[in-house]
Amino acid sequence: MAPHPAASVILLREPPSGGLEVCMVRRRRGASFMASAYVFPGGGVDPGETDRECAARELFEEAGVALVTAVEEPGATAALEPHQVAALASLRAMLVAGKAPARQLLAQAGLRWDVDALVPWAHWITPSLEPKRFAAQFFLASLPAGQAASADEVEAVEQRWVAPARVLELAKELALPPPQLRTLWELQEASTIDAAMVLARARSAEPHPILPRAAMLPARQPEQGPAGALCLLLPWDPEYLELGQGDAHPMADLPSWARGPSRFVLDPSQEERGPRIWRHLHAPGLTTAG
Repeated sequence: MAPHPAASVILLREPPSGGLEVCMVRRRRGASFMASAYVFPGGGVDPGETDRECAARELFEEAGVALVTAVEEPGATAALEPHQVAALASLRAMLVAGKAPARQLLAQAGLRWDVDALVPWAHWITPSLEPKRFAAQFFLASLPAGQAASADEVEAVEQRWVAPARVLELAKELALPPPQLRTLWELQEASTIDAAMVLARARSAEPHPILPRAAMLPARQPEQGPAGALCLLLPWDPEYLELGQGDAHPMADLPSWARGPSRFVLDPSQEERGPRIWRHLHAPGLTTAG
C-alpha cells in the first residue's frame, strides 16, 4: 500500500528555567495509528492542502497552538492579545468539529497559516510491513508568544512539555514510536531553539527520506534482544539491505546527520495488547559510533 502524505510539528519552547522543551501529545487508546503513544502533533494531509498547511492545522487541532498571521498585513506569527486567544479557542472547536475547512475558518477571522514558521526537519516513511502507512514531513516550530498548548481531548488526550533527554529517560513509559525516539535523540544536543533551528537548516541541505526496513533479530545478536524479535533498520544501518525486508530507500552517500543508533528493537517485555515499546540501538560492533 502506498503511504499517505502526512505532516507533523516538533513544537519547541524555552522554559524560564532554561534549556529546551518539546511538546508531546498522547494519542487516544482507540486510535487506528500509534494508539496510546506519545507523539508530536500531526496527521494526514487533506485534499487541496500542502504539507505545511497540514502541519499547522494538525498542531492547532491537537495542541491548540496557532501558527497564524494576518491576511492584510502578513508577517511573522502574531503575538496574540487575550481576546484573540479566546477567538482562536472558538475557531479551534469549530475546526475539530468539522464545521468548515481550516482555510475558510481562518479567512473569516482575517488570518492565514504562517507556513514560513515551519522549518523542515525530516521525512519519515512508515515501513511497508504496517497496514497503515504515511509519508510524513516533520517540521520544527517555536511556541508563539502569548499561546499555550493543550490537548484537544479527541485525537490527543494528554499534552506535556518535556526536555528531549528527559523524554528519552521515560521512553518505555511513554511508548515513543521510532520517529519520536530518533528525533529526540538528535535534539539532545540543542540547548536553545536557535541551536535546534541551526541543526534543522543543516539537515535541509542534505535531504533524504527515512524508510525503516523490518527484520527479525538474528540469533547471533543476543545483546540486542531475543532471536526473532522485531527490528526496524534505518538506512544507515550496515545490515539495512542484508537483513531488512520490504520497501527500501538506501543512502548512497550518508548525510552528516545519519549517525549514531541505527535500529529499533521491539522490547520483548511489553504487554501483548499494549502500545509498542521500542529501544533505539547501535548496530552490533558500532556501540561507540555517533
